[in-house]
Amino acid sequence: MKRKKRLHMIWIVCMAVVSLIILLPILVMILTSFKTTGEINTAVFHFLPESMNLDNYKAAMSTGSWLIYFRNSLVITLVSIVFSLLFNSVAGYAFARLHFKGSKVLFTLLLVGLMMPPQVTMLPTFLIMARFPLIGGNDILGFGGSGLMNTFPGVIIPLVSGSFGVFLSKQFYENFPRSLDEAAMLDGAGKWKTYFYIYLPNSKVILATLALLKGSSVWNDYLWPLVMTNSVNMRTVQLALTMFRDESTVRWGPMMAAATLISLPMILLFLCAQKYFVQGVVSTGIK
Repeated sequence: MKRKKRLHMIWIVCMAVVSLIILLPILVMILTSFKTTGEINTAVFHFLPESMNLDNYKAAMSTGSWLIYFRNSLVITLVSIVFSLLFNSVAGYAFARLHFKGSKVLFTLLLVGLMMPPQVTMLPTFLIMARFPLIGGNDILGFGGSGLMNTFPGVIIPLVSGSFGVFLSKQFYENFPRSLDEAAMLDGAGKWKTYFYIYLPNSKVILATLALLKGSSVWNDYLWPLVMTNSVNMRTVQLALTMFRDESTVRWGPMMAAATLISLPMILLFLCAQKYFVQGVVSTGIK
């Protein structure tokens, strides 16, 4: 009994140390946002600021149009979450509950997509968006204009798809008993009706998990908005952080203040959905 308690205490201490290491960069970011320029540039590093100075937050918010940046990131994130949940859950339901010819081949191709880094497909995706026919001045062949570049659909459409979401949904729907489908069939419900009236209402756990994962990845995405947009009015919050850096200097104080404010929505989202996130990961059998 004493040995179990000792091992339990050692486990708690190890997890506390690991958590502290993970949280350390976040703490440094928050504390740096309250430091003056002199404190940041001093030769001796001080973990705590001398006083809670809000000048960096005032300087950060007065640089650029942050209402526009937050609006853009919010629109892109919310729309991506909604359509991603719909497509991923429907595809996962089809792979898990429906038996159709070629399903195993398609699912194998889906797993191949999981192994492929997004940087590999970024150039082809960009060309597809830029040469979208009959949009943005393009002709029927996709030439002559800018296509979906510098638009919300051009940024959102590639973010909606995702192999991991389909895989996670499939694993979740496979846990439902087969008798549920048989009962729905006896009641005269088709495949779509079974999904919308039976499976979707019981998918709160997996949908919350996918929303958290998709929301954090889209909100924190820097590379794809950088590739697809070149207008100030389409700038996201992550791209806006580059305003505090020029060729020779970096304004660390305002940058850390802006980064702290940008992190708050995702922290709140995780705190609200952490219960569903843990349940979703456990129920899908992924450790």
